[in-house]
Amino acid sequence: MAVVTIVGAGVIGVSWARLFAAGGWEVRVSDPRPDLQEVVARELADVAVTATADLAGAADGADFVQEAGPERVEVKKQVFATLAAHTRDGVVLASSSSSLLPSVIARGNPAADRIVIGHPFNPPELMPLVEVVPGPGTSDRTADRAVEVYRGLGKLPIRLRKEVPGFVGNRLQKVFNDQAAHLVQEGVIDVRDLDDLVRASLGLRWATVGPFESGILGGGPGGMRHLARHVGSQMTFETGTPDPARMGEVLDAVEEAYGTGEPAYERLAELRDGRTRAVLGPLGWTEPPSGDDRDDHSR
Repeated sequence: MAVVTIVGAGVIGVSWARLFAAGGWEVRVSDPRPDLQEVVARELADVAVTATADLAGAADGADFVQEAGPERVEVKKQVFATLAAHTRDGVVLASSSSSLLPSVIARGNPAADRIVIGHPFNPPELMPLVEVVPGPGTSDRTADRAVEVYRGLGKLPIRLRKEVPGFVGNRLQKVFNDQAAHLVQEGVIDVRDLDDLVRASLGLRWATVGPFESGILGGGPGGMRHLARHVGSQMTFETGTPDPARMGEVLDAVEEAYGTGEPAYERLAELRDGRTRAVLGPLGWTEPPSGDDRDDHSR
């Protein structure tokens, strides 16, 4: 059985641990947090994992590393320096970073050729996508191996052709979220109505077809060119941007609509995960393997 070391026992790291365990991997979780054992007992009670604060020890003998630590470049550089020193040549060192460039994380690292971004959407155990982002110094072998591992876990790994801040998913998400915040600030719509509007329109549409494919369908037999010439030609309005000084108003409205703290998080996560599981199959995606269906995808 191959060994994966998960670095970080936060929301993303815990979800990665469940996914790799379901895929037939031996899972090690490393995090310096003092409550690590309590977190593992609570969040991974049904998963066979080894938890330790000793990163070097957790990395020794690993066949794959998935880092999911704080989104701070100085922390990641320190973590990856330790990983480089305590893993053998050929072991992929993947970061779950949401926006940091692999070239920045790998700068000055002797294992730069083994460092790659493997960015999931939350929660990794359910969401199909993993963005694989190689840096200029990442070897093809590393990127290919990362794609192979994620595909073996039932994910859809998409390899970007070059690095860009925020990658693709979060760049698109940033533009969308900025406009959502702007519309709430301007009093056009409230938080709950905007969420319902998206779920009942663009969210549902984009879960079945992507934006370019949707453009073909929106133009009828004439395709996207027809759409661009007619409806698209009138989309000349300015969209505006959110006022950073007023973001507190938006955050207050979100918390008023949905609550905050552990009880609210658990309630919303359960609702999200239940809905996600319900649509994965009909949309053609698969959930992580489990039980007798596990295959050893690690070799």
